[in-house]
Amino acid sequence: MKIIKYDGQSANRLFGEREELTSGVESLVKNIIEDVKLNGDVALKKYAAQFDGYTGGQLKVTPAEFDEAFASLSKSYIATLERSVENISRFHKRQLTEGFEINDGDRVVGQKVIPVARAGIYVPGGTASYPSTVLMNAIPAKIAGVREIIMVTPVRADGKIRAEVLAAARLCGVTAVYKVGGAQAIAALAYGTESIPKADKITGPGNAYVATAKKLVAGVACGIDMIAGPSEILIIADGGADADYVAADLLSQAEHDRLASALLITDSQSLALDTAKKLEQRLAKLARRDIASASIENNCKIIVTDNLEQAVKLSNEFAPEHLELCVKKPFDLLNEITSAGSVFLGYDTPEAVGDYIAGANHTLPTSGSARFSSPLGVNDFVKITQYVRYSAKALKDCADDIVAFANSEGLTAHEDSVTVRLKK
Repeated sequence: MKIIKYDGQSANRLFGEREELTSGVESLVKNIIEDVKLNGDVALKKYAAQFDGYTGGQLKVTPAEFDEAFASLSKSYIATLERSVENISRFHKRQLTEGFEINDGDRVVGQKVIPVARAGIYVPGGTASYPSTVLMNAIPAKIAGVREIIMVTPVRADGKIRAEVLAAARLCGVTAVYKVGGAQAIAALAYGTESIPKADKITGPGNAYVATAKKLVAGVACGIDMIAGPSEILIIADGGADADYVAADLLSQAEHDRLASALLITDSQSLALDTAKKLEQRLAKLARRDIASASIENNCKIIVTDNLEQAVKLSNEFAPEHLELCVKKPFDLLNEITSAGSVFLGYDTPEAVGDYIAGANHTLPTSGSARFSSPLGVNDFVKITQYVRYSAKALKDCADDIVAFANSEGLTAHEDSVTVRLKK
């Protein structure tokens, strides 16, 4: 465990450059995308057999499979999902935006907010299963007014998808679920196949192959939410924080992925030392110890600063996906935070609260993109259309201004489109 005394280094020097998730696999992903575009379901079934060991051939989850999934789960777990649905819905309903119109009689200018017709959500199913990801992607789409929400997720060799994932899909209004994962699933959503309809927007996290496929289809075949990199947590903690809490929270992200980053910045040397010890103790008992160990060894650092102001400066430079403010007065620091996906305030707000139940979205910008992008939300599933209406009088009133612009840009046809109307 590396404990480093801060001496003015930049965040890049301290933490290193983030690994480019899409590097090294682009050629393979391009081939998969072209195969799916050309061969449709045949290609999807081939990759399901090759990568997942599934040879059943059936791609769409049946109503009976949904019923079976629900029946296999306890009432208490269903109630947990329902509480999460309620909280996520309550939060995201506040994000709804409305169109507007400026009407001066002879001049009307307005804006319409229109949901995309079909959203495609990707839910990982490799090293773990994520019903929470279903909720975080589907609920904002539903609230936005998307009519059709289709979901893709890897299938087990026996043709099964985790019951928790299917239950979550039913509870939040997913229209259809398909047993397809990886880059091939993104290609299917982007271009459509015989079974899977083409989506207008694709959201959801995935591995390097999924991220690369999203990058390649974005803006060409469809829209995407973001290119998600490995998970990150950065904790700013003062001397009053509990080292055992901090260690547990660092591991909550380290267990996601060998490439995940878990970082602590503190103004307390004693907390730094205690956290390092607690990390080792907790790591030894962790179910996903191998994954978390690799993450901690390669991507975990503890930085000791002179004060919390330095910690905030470093955090803003790093722009973490998850930021915990484990300090006595977290709201005082919150006002200074300019770049973070989601912020968790105080000693008793672990990041896991945001993953599952608080209601804020857990699909967040990674790899420093919190400097310029936002968490997944309702606005990701809508588009804006503007409209303009001018009367003959309104056009005459502004004609000189339009002509002046057109002349300055050398666009005489623009000028003509106005003057031809004035002459009549």
